[in-house]
Amino acid sequence: MHYTDHIIGKPMDRLECLFCARKYPLNVFEVFCPCCHEPMLISSTPRKRSIALDRSLSLEKYQSFLPLAHVDRTLSLGEGDTPLLLLDRVRRKHHLPPVYAKNETVNPTQSFKDRGTAVAVQKAVALGIKSIGTVSTGNMAGSTAAYGARAGLKTVVLLKEDMPSDKIRAAGIYGPILLKVRGDYGELFAASLDIGRKQGIYFMNSIDPLRIEGYKVIGYEIFQQLGGRVPRYLFVPVSSGGHLIGLLRAFLNLREEGLTADLPALVGVQAKGCSPVARAFAGGKARYSRFRQAETVAHAISNPAPPGGNLVLKLVRENSGMVMAVTDTEIVAAQRELAELEGIFADPASATVLAALIKFSRRQRLGLRDEVVLVITGSGLKSMDTVERLDISVRQTSLSRLEKTLRLIGV
Repeated sequence: MHYTDHIIGKPMDRLECLFCARKYPLNVFEVFCPCCHEPMLISSTPRKRSIALDRSLSLEKYQSFLPLAHVDRTLSLGEGDTPLLLLDRVRRKHHLPPVYAKNETVNPTQSFKDRGTAVAVQKAVALGIKSIGTVSTGNMAGSTAAYGARAGLKTVVLLKEDMPSDKIRAAGIYGPILLKVRGDYGELFAASLDIGRKQGIYFMNSIDPLRIEGYKVIGYEIFQQLGGRVPRYLFVPVSSGGHLIGLLRAFLNLREEGLTADLPALVGVQAKGCSPVARAFAGGKARYSRFRQAETVAHAISNPAPPGGNLVLKLVRENSGMVMAVTDTEIVAAQRELAELEGIFADPASATVLAALIKFSRRQRLGLRDEVVLVITGSGLKSMDTVERLDISVRQTSLSRLEKTLRLIGV
């Protein structure tokens, strides 16, 4: 018997496999279907759910849609309620319908990962779990470490051997146990779950079902911020696949409750230099193949073997979505446009969504009322290496000539 065998959720908390329809009691240490070996999701409960807009904390507003019997406010870092910004200058430049950015960079650790971590940590504390962990190349490491520190949990972060020092420091400042691991990243993901079961460490990795529940809240907020409307298109970067899955589940929940009859067309976006899911979608395949020689500036979504990739393919096909890829050249150009035209400094992974929208609009005519939402998942401050490559002009002058120089420049 493993140390973790007794740590499961309440009877109403169940996991389901969307491939074989089997259901199991929630156990945070067993998140893949024993039959299909695909990631499982929290099973939707047949109960009346509602939105409590009078509550101040985002998790409390949408608690009835989440597997949380109680929200402990002391565990929150103020995640959520991120702005939905109209990108009017981008819209005019590219002759687009209304385009909005859901700016997740203003979360506590500057990425959307805080949404999933917040829910997973709430559940971990409720279940009496004392140790948590994650396998990460960047944003999730910092997020898990921050929320682990907030909750007073022992936190283990397993890192790729070649992880940049700035990203290590961004996670290390919170005081977790940091461990670089030599070997294949995909095998490390699987090994962490096995070790977690044996040692009682809840590895809330990328495709964790509770983490996916947290991502749903982004979708609920978009719906509310649009005045109870569903966008025509929703563009989201795809790495492991959990984020897209969570967003789609949010709108499915809203439809189940009769709050909307519509679903957005979800467009998952990958970098061409590492695009196993986009390549499988374009080839009409139900399952992806591992991507060899991944190389892209969008490091945050450079995942050669995404554990949720097959589930993403299944869900986008069943719900009129798609997955597409954009080049590094398109990504860097979009990153600069977001900054120069709209004041949003997004990391390259986030910039993929604008690059994809521009490419998509050239292939398919968009209606004037086809509202589009781009999910900006992380801050460019965490990926300064791409900015260092930009040609940024810096003029010089003396103090005595400052006023004249500004006139000559035309300020």
